[in-house]
Amino acid sequence: MSVPRLVIAAPSSGSGKTTVATGLMAAFAARGLAVSPHKVGPDYIDPGYHALATGRVGRNLDAYLCGEELIAPLFLHGARGCDLAVVEGVMGLFDGAAGQGELASTAQVAKLLRAPVVLVVDASSQSRSVAALVHGFASWDTGVRIGGVILNKVGSDRHEELLREALESVGVPVLGVLRRSVGLETPSRHLGLVPVAERGAAAVSAVRAMAAWVAEGCDLDALLALARGAGALSGAAWCAAEVTELPTHDHPSRLAEKGTSDADRVAETARPLIAVAGGPAFSFSYAEHTELLTAAGAEVVTFDPLRDEELPDGCVGLVIGGGFPEVYAGELSANERLRKSVAEFAERGAPIAAECAGLLYLCRELDGAPMCGVLEASARMSERLTLGYRDAVAVGDSVLAAAGTRMRGHEFHRTVVEPGAGADPAWGVLAPVRRVEGFVRRGVHASYLHTHWAAEPSVARRFTERCRTS
Repeated sequence: MSVPRLVIAAPSSGSGKTTVATGLMAAFAARGLAVSPHKVGPDYIDPGYHALATGRVGRNLDAYLCGEELIAPLFLHGARGCDLAVVEGVMGLFDGAAGQGELASTAQVAKLLRAPVVLVVDASSQSRSVAALVHGFASWDTGVRIGGVILNKVGSDRHEELLREALESVGVPVLGVLRRSVGLETPSRHLGLVPVAERGAAAVSAVRAMAAWVAEGCDLDALLALARGAGALSGAAWCAAEVTELPTHDHPSRLAEKGTSDADRVAETARPLIAVAGGPAFSFSYAEHTELLTAAGAEVVTFDPLRDEELPDGCVGLVIGGGFPEVYAGELSANERLRKSVAEFAERGAPIAAECAGLLYLCRELDGAPMCGVLEASARMSERLTLGYRDAVAVGDSVLAAAGTRMRGHEFHRTVVEPGAGADPAWGVLAPVRRVEGFVRRGVHASYLHTHWAAEPSVARRFTERCRTS
């Protein structure tokens, strides 16, 4: 399949690649192109801005969480039917999983996608030195094709002239020159940018401004031509229905053919209703999770723990992903009816899968504010950032995984849960430090680890089956 594509990378974090990538997505979408947005790494926040820019779901490409072999299939799945795909990198171009070479780096993903890279360079404190920097990045790994440079934070016409002169000897074309711009900064806090779900109209205005800024300073025609020069990718697109392999005899349509009584049973059990937490406090999720649950036979609905006072009618399973409950602890605590509903749901043994923010929500309290009380644990904010990839194995059987299931995860939080594991832990973390982590209690699986279910589709299949039979 041939999909025009670009990877937007940078020498380091803080160079402006998120703003540039989001602006490019929005600028091309404004031209009427169907733009597929992607983000290298486990980041949940940037894809929200990408989705706002393009009108399509932002998707992640993480070679550590999903494996190298899934990068191209997941990309093709997301980019199906699109005119252009824009992939925002992570950190510096060659930075990836600590101590593991190029694994999970932007450079690795660019090579797996056979995509040209556009390097966003913060030129604010340099002139001729920019040539050495770009030359170094262009020659470091010959498998990575640097197709052009976008110069960011250029101070003046004279500054631009000096930069262009210096880059003439490198042979890498300048595809954009962006002046320093006040007002384009996206607000940040303890874990990065403030998510789109919390900003509303302000986020829409910010993305519109990014598009105008990029359209004015970049050669969109040249960038599109570069993207169209990327060759075809071999192999098929990832398909949730194929990887879940729902048995034919369990499919709702087959059960309904057997008669009225079976059809009634289908309505109750064959498509179990799974509620997924959303809204400003729980905005972190991978699109593939919902797609896998649906393919496994579930009906998925979203609810907002900040506003909804009851769980959705008829739900038999609950997924509470990541987000910022610490920011909304007061409001979550004030929604006493929902907290009680969740506690009763858990007490019945109903399946609950909770990651990071979901773990905090299920604790007795968060920074002193009462939460659901499902787990005999308390959570609090911490000054210490916990960040990094993890190799893990399921310690015992749970609604999410059979004992011995190996998965890779990612931790990213400034909170602490005490104790850090229950009598029945969720995971045994194998690397970088051996320890047990999380909680398994009746139908509850709660953990700090963010995992990508595309890497292990049996997780979605198992959870859906537990919901069907609970």
